[in-house]
Amino acid sequence: MVYRSLKTSILSIVAGASIIFGANASYAGDWKPVKPITMVIMAGQGGGADRIARLFQSIIQKENLSNMPILPVNKGGGSGAEALRFLKDNEGDAHTIMATLNSYYTTPLRTDIGVDIAEFNPLARMAMDTFVLWVNAESDIKTLDDYVAAVSAAGGSWKMGGTGTGQEDSLVTAMLEKEFGIKHTYVPFKGGGTVAKNLVGNHIDSTVNNPAEQMGFWKAGKVRPIVAFTPERLDVFPDVPTAKELGHTIVYWMQRSFVAPKGMPTAAIDYYTEMFEKLSATEEWQTYAKEKALVANMITGSELQKYFLNERAKHKEILASSE
Repeated sequence: MVYRSLKTSILSIVAGASIIFGANASYAGDWKPVKPITMVIMAGQGGGADRIARLFQSIIQKENLSNMPILPVNKGGGSGAEALRFLKDNEGDAHTIMATLNSYYTTPLRTDIGVDIAEFNPLARMAMDTFVLWVNAESDIKTLDDYVAAVSAAGGSWKMGGTGTGQEDSLVTAMLEKEFGIKHTYVPFKGGGTVAKNLVGNHIDSTVNNPAEQMGFWKAGKVRPIVAFTPERLDVFPDVPTAKELGHTIVYWMQRSFVAPKGMPTAAIDYYTEMFEKLSATEEWQTYAKEKALVANMITGSELQKYFLNERAKHKEILASSE
């Protein structure tokens, strides 16, 4: 009797464990969001990060890549510090993801906000964005030499518009200053869209906006690209030289990626990674990337985390040299 009772108890435990582990296995393979997904954007409205994030939201909806809606939310305060703190404070949340740009590294390096990006979960780097030096189309400036001469003649009063101090635009501006021994008055705005409008309105003298942020104004003949900060000429601007080919090694990229909070369940990470992999293959995204001078080379997982940490180290050096 004792043997039978003990045998029955063991079988019950094994059966119960099988149910539990079976349920977990099913969850790991079949997990789906059960409420709308918050897509935090580390920038203000109208800029490159905002445009791409909202494009992704639209494609995800049209292609039915998620069973729940994606809700974009701009948190660009403090050069993205607001977004970074939000992600940290939502540890373990399976329904929050974040669209990043290079302030993902620079803001925690410049400001003590208690955030270590190594703790976050990488999802996907969708593309590398590019930088171009722009002036108003009414300007007499047509070459890089013209630009350097004009800024030099301005004696420090030349207004370079960009996003927050210490962010990508200001770093490229610092590179120009170091390379040519010139000085700008840097005018920060909340987002790249606002920067573009201010260049068209002649409230600033130049900017190093991403092509996507200026494309509409360029097609309308309102702005002029002077030089690209890429290794090779951009297909959309075949007549615009690179700084490199003019003898100045100024190359800078902006990553367009997505990350998740620390502690997000592995099954949820897999779900979002697969979602972005499917998105990357869509014709709409590939066409957009080509038209907006984006390099759509996707990486995920540990490869992406390694990329983030390497870039953080590089930007630490860039920030130190620009001070």
